[in-house]
Amino acid sequence: NELETAKCQDVCAKAVSVMCVLAVSFAQSEPKTPAQIQIRLAGDKRKHYEGRVEVNYNGEWGTVCDDDFDISAAHVVCRELGYLGAVAWYPSAKYGKGEGHIWLDNVHCTGREASLADCLSNGFGVSDCRHTEDVGVVCTQKRIPGFHFISTSSNDVETLDVRVEDVRIRATFSQRKRIPITEGFVEVKDAGKWRQICDEWWSPMNSRIVCGMHGFPGEKGFNTRSYRLLSARRKKNYWGFSVNCTGNEAHLSTCRMGKHRLMGNSTCARGMPVVVSCVPGRLFAPSQSLGFRKAYRPEQPLVRLRGGGNLGEGRVEVLKGGVWGTVCDDNWDLRAATVVCRELGFGTAKEALTGARLGQGMGPVHMNEVECSGFEKSLTECYFNRDALGCSHEEDAAVRCNVPAMSLRSRLRLSGGRNPYEGRVEVLVERNGSMVWGTVCSENWGMIEAMVVCRQLGLGFASHAFQETWYWPGDVSADSVVMSGVRCSGTEMSLAQCLHHGKHLSCPKGGGRFAAGVSCSDGAPDLVLNAELVEHTTYLEDRPMYMLQCAHEENCLASSAAMADTSSYRRLLRFSSQIHNNGRADFRPKAGQHAWIWHECHRRHYHSMEVFTHYDLLSLNGTRVAEGHKASFCLEDTECDEGIPKRYACANFGQQGITVGCWDTYRHDIDCQWIDVTDVKPGDYIFQVVINPNYEVAESDYTNNIMRCQCRYDGYRIWTYNCHTGGSRSSDVNEFPGIMTNQLQRR
Repeated sequence: NELETAKCQDVCAKAVSVMCVLAVSFAQSEPKTPAQIQIRLAGDKRKHYEGRVEVNYNGEWGTVCDDDFDISAAHVVCRELGYLGAVAWYPSAKYGKGEGHIWLDNVHCTGREASLADCLSNGFGVSDCRHTEDVGVVCTQKRIPGFHFISTSSNDVETLDVRVEDVRIRATFSQRKRIPITEGFVEVKDAGKWRQICDEWWSPMNSRIVCGMHGFPGEKGFNTRSYRLLSARRKKNYWGFSVNCTGNEAHLSTCRMGKHRLMGNSTCARGMPVVVSCVPGRLFAPSQSLGFRKAYRPEQPLVRLRGGGNLGEGRVEVLKGGVWGTVCDDNWDLRAATVVCRELGFGTAKEALTGARLGQGMGPVHMNEVECSGFEKSLTECYFNRDALGCSHEEDAAVRCNVPAMSLRSRLRLSGGRNPYEGRVEVLVERNGSMVWGTVCSENWGMIEAMVVCRQLGLGFASHAFQETWYWPGDVSADSVVMSGVRCSGTEMSLAQCLHHGKHLSCPKGGGRFAAGVSCSDGAPDLVLNAELVEHTTYLEDRPMYMLQCAHEENCLASSAAMADTSSYRRLLRFSSQIHNNGRADFRPKAGQHAWIWHECHRRHYHSMEVFTHYDLLSLNGTRVAEGHKASFCLEDTECDEGIPKRYACANFGQQGITVGCWDTYRHDIDCQWIDVTDVKPGDYIFQVVINPNYEVAESDYTNNIMRCQCRYDGYRIWTYNCHTGGSRSSDVNEFPGIMTNQLQRR
């Protein structure tokens, strides 16, 4: 019996073993069904195409760990969201820590998967990560043509997540030649086709958002009857969704969508295709006498933009008590940015920028922790925390606004350059009834004109202006000069708005090799003088002429010094200057090292810029009574903000310049750091310092290159007071009495 029992156990064991092997084999051969997930981008202070990656699995939202995550996985995420691909990915919860499950960890993608669920991973919910490791991605802004994604996480039609490919205002035939187009049918691109929206559930708030997307601050009424007659004669193809905007969204895609029962050629029996009519900002409004306004001048006295390379972008600055100051980026979002954009005559905001992305400002930080509803007429009406202190200019907030399509780039191009940012300037003009391309005469062509060209083309700032372009072979058919005598103020939207000769050209040099050219860049330096230091360091010194021979040779004394006896004295107004680079690119001399001039007299430096600053003493009516000039003896980083290394030093014929975040200090006791006031009579004057006076080097803002002080001289002593840089205070205080007393109210 024991033997039979043993045999039975052996047979049973083998049978069980065979069954297990068969079960395992069957399980391995069974096809794996990918999990059904949904993906979204979340987080604070982000654009719509970037954010923390969140996954909806089994009806719950969770995050993805950054372990083993790479750009291939980011491509899969972005394509699943309807974008063409990824630009970058970020570990360590760059967009803030998420909540709930960490659904995926150790994700490995080839980049060809249709969904993140198809990638290899530890499995859903299997993770040893914390939310400090939540991964984020940045997708390209371009969408997959025809991409159509609707959320399946909710049956509520008012929360459908519809990805809008594109939106346009289609003008009627009679209005298509108007620039900008402000009125027409609203059309949405869906599955590669343009479709109309039925107006049965359309509201003025929806129109407000569509106008804002196209660069207009507001909407207005229109002639419904004419559009109804026009739409009756047209074939219609309606979009299958209704739109419900609250009015403070930045884009139609962020509004709530509802499912329509209308599709295809449905007649929208109780309505017609949606029409909007937008109100352009004052900068873009046509004028019967002057056409479009010829220069960009902020019309609103309480808010302005500074430091932006393109129209509708810049650091946000607010006027309080007659003094301009910045806004701290704490809680800065698209809603507050849109209030700024609309206030200045633009549309909604494309981006709410933080971290001084468009350069650091000077002076006070007026507002912090700003919260707007989106319907305020001015940023100054928004709530803010006046008790929150500690913000530095490294946290200055900025915006990029939607601006109307003005077709400015269609009449200007750069030709022959090594890249799209440089080349010979060519313009499209009418000649003998036809449109032809031609060049611009380079006579008197300078940095200000180059700035206008780069802005018109949307290429940011000018880095160089060229008067010879023989090394850039452009289009031979465009060699002829078609524009000459160009003089710009720097505020124009297009080169055609600058002063020029019109049809009567005058270009002695001719075109060809002497045609005007430019090179553009995304960033530019911005030099600002420390006015407070100047005010605190001014004093008078009587110095014997025999100690000023080198300074005399370098033209640092008044003209009367040429006749002065060596035993006589010169009275000098001395001061220190500290020049900060608050821009987004290093300040470098225009000339290369080979062109720097060695001055034998001092035998200790090269001049990299023959005229770097002008020092002037002016009468109260602006007449110059004494002057000085300062060559760039040595442009270098004297000191830098914490964490920024010095890059430029003059010792041993080193590279000269001023790094972003650094400053160059000229002490009061060095040669030529003065104004010769020997011949000045007692009285009240204006003390003025101008940096980079000839605009030899490009900067993002030339208005703050000037510093002025009030000055009183009694023949023995001198007092300087009320020193301030250009643009730091309101020039309209007398015209706007409320500005000096306006206080930003906490509501």
